[in-house]
Amino acid sequence: MQVKVSYITANDIMEVLGVGRSKAYGIVRELNQELEESGYNVIRGKVPIRYFQKKFYGCESE
Repeated sequence: MQVKVSYITANDIMEVLGVGRSKAYGIVRELNQELEESGYNVIRGKVPIRYFQKKFYGCESE
């Protein structure tokens, strides 16, 4: 069984959204907290890219 889950990091978020490092880390923490509250396990410092795309308009994959 092969599962492919792509994650986005704070450095990637800085580039995509054009924000600073502290803002990007804040976004990662916020999204991970939302996922934890929904019952998901999270990896600190990373967010599933599909969840990030869902939460930020204009970042949807084509």
